[in-house]
Amino acid sequence: MSPRDRLDQMHAEMTEWRRDFHAHPEIGFEEVRTSEIVAQKLGEWGIEVHRGLGGTGVVGVIRGQGQASGGNRAIGLRADMDALPMDEGNSFAHRSQNPGRMHACGHDGHTAMLLGAAKYLSQTRKFAGTVHLIFQPAEEGLAGAKAMLDDGLFEKFPCDAVYGIHNSPDMPLGTVKALSGTAMAAIDYFSVVLRGKSAHGAHPQQGIDTVSIAAQVVSVLNALPSRHVDALESAIVSIGQIHGGTSDIVIPETVELRGSVRTLKPEIRDLMEGLFKRAVEHTAAAQGGTAEISYRRAYPATINSAHETDRASLCATNTRGVKNVIRDGRPLLAGEDFAFMLERAPGAYLFFGQNDGAKGGVPVHNPAYDFNDDLLPIGASYLAGLVEQELG
Repeated sequence: MSPRDRLDQMHAEMTEWRRDFHAHPEIGFEEVRTSEIVAQKLGEWGIEVHRGLGGTGVVGVIRGQGQASGGNRAIGLRADMDALPMDEGNSFAHRSQNPGRMHACGHDGHTAMLLGAAKYLSQTRKFAGTVHLIFQPAEEGLAGAKAMLDDGLFEKFPCDAVYGIHNSPDMPLGTVKALSGTAMAAIDYFSVVLRGKSAHGAHPQQGIDTVSIAAQVVSVLNALPSRHVDALESAIVSIGQIHGGTSDIVIPETVELRGSVRTLKPEIRDLMEGLFKRAVEHTAAAQGGTAEISYRRAYPATINSAHETDRASLCATNTRGVKNVIRDGRPLLAGEDFAFMLERAPGAYLFFGQNDGAKGGVPVHNPAYDFNDDLLPIGASYLAGLVEQELG
């Protein structure tokens, strides 16, 4: 039987796992229940289990039947386990039971697909070499991949290549995007505290107006990409939060701005950081204020290696249920901490469409989002097939 035949038989089981994870979401580094279930299932299937990497991370190790006869290559398959700190707006039976927690990005589905592939591979072992099943915590802004690497992930479980996938509500079910080179953006976070001088709202000339300064800073930052970065390159500055003031009649002493900067190339990332700091400091100083800037480089760009992307694309093309593999297109300006793993090992990160018209079309990070369970056997078949293809 092919991986898809076996995994079709496991579709209901994978759906049950996925919906259980969805109903019990846990945010980054708090995936205690999720990692316990993952470890328990891997152990039940006779898979070697290692826990505690990156806090709540789990690694399963499966050695193929050809190990003793010369199969010495190893590849890694990664799934993220964490949810988002937001309330769910759905009313179906498997909606979140944890207030302020929701699987709004499909990590419940990613975990269920890798578990399905793990169960299949543990039963068949039709490969030579070793596969490392990497169940990662804290992808959503907390760099769980880096935490696992800092705990010795690739020293303890060396990988000749590493692969990951993500669902995409923007693409039809059966469509896969496999971009060689940059697939997703680098993301940096900032906090700016603007300091001025508080004053009565009737006498603004007696103070230094931080609200006015903040308005000018926002305008200047929004203009940076269009006036300082080549129009053919990509850079985005997004202000996500503005905090300041406690009264309608008092000019506040401080105003804080928080947000993110996204770029696709290292040189543009360097350029934007320098431009950002200079623009904020000079704009504040021109109005008599000061600026305290915290600028944190979070995730590097997700850059797929050419050979591994070709191999992943070949496997996706041969996966039943995949009708179209897209090799060209624009990178996404979202960030992904799988990028840290790709800095340490060659590999590929692919997007699997899940929109079938009736379901799977709500964007990620939306309170109405839900993973389309019809993608489970397709994604699990791809992951299992990739092992058999690369370690055949």
